Amino acid sequence: MAVYTEVSDEALAAFLTAYDIGRMVAFRGIAEGVENSNYSLRTTGGDFILTLYEKRVDPAELPWFLGLMDHLARHGIVCPRPVAARDGGALRPLCGRQAAITTFLPGVWPRRVRVEHCAPVGAALAALHLAGQGYAPTRANALGPAGWAPLLARCGDVTEAVQPGLGTELHAALDAILAAWPAGLPIGHIHADLFPDNVFFLEGALSGLIDFYFAATDILAYDVAVCLNAWCFEADGALNVTKARALLAGYGGVRALSAAERAALPVLCQGAAIRFLLTRLYDWVNTPPGALVTRKDPIEYLRRLRFHRAAPDEHAYGI
Repeated sequence: MAVYTEVSDEALAAFLTAYDIGRMVAFRGIAEGVENSNYSLRTTGGDFILTLYEKRVDPAELPWFLGLMDHLARHGIVCPRPVAARDGGALRPLCGRQAAITTFLPGVWPRRVRVEHCAPVGAALAALHLAGQGYAPTRANALGPAGWAPLLARCGDVTEAVQPGLGTELHAALDAILAAWPAGLPIGHIHADLFPDNVFFLEGALSGLIDFYFAATDILAYDVAVCLNAWCFEADGALNVTKARALLAGYGGVRALSAAERAALPVLCQGAAIRFLLTRLYDWVNTPPGALVTRKDPIEYLRRLRFHRAAPDEHAYGI
């Protein structure tokens, strides 16, 4: 989440006239994240989130994202549900952007990941994968393997400015990852960005999943690899095997990973690491000046990529 587009009180008041959620009471920007402009919105009808979709999100794909969220919410996944205006639509223009209001989820995301967070996250991810099976529309993963080489090319000389030799290392790693990328693994709808700041906990229990705007139709076990990267590494760059084992056990208790999926974990984790390294690298130098946004360090994911490239097999992750 972030704020790139400022919304005036007058523009918001006019926008809200299309909805039956009452008048604005409070309104503030949310700085966390890097993709869209997000605001916490309180009206006389309750608490909501207002999202303005920025340039990286294709407006033509927004109905897919909102439809998936609505489908998952109706099938037992605790996630934001789009709020329809009186005309039945969930999307409307606001300040030159397409915008939507979604329901608010209580809870806070864990600033410090503990082992006890990991099994619930794994179980929630598996439940999401199963619930998504009934959503017929598909969406290609724009930040999947086919998108990594073009993204690295767009980073250009930035790689050397961030760290000498980084470009050479990333090109070599990407070539190896793409050559080993698995085929034939189970496919479905994935969250693709289930980081700690997209998972809420309340009174010790997982209370919701948010931010589905990277969701896509892709390898289910790749989503597990994203979570291993996001939840199971410590500040010194080392994998916490206890966390990884808990996350995988939580996932497996709801949806068992096949032998082929388990065997593919090292390369899937390499792919997840390079994907987030590259987007962080690009955003590090391309975030607009003055934007209310939290940039994230790309080198954090270089250390994780190196771990995965050295992993001999799936047992490195506590299996």
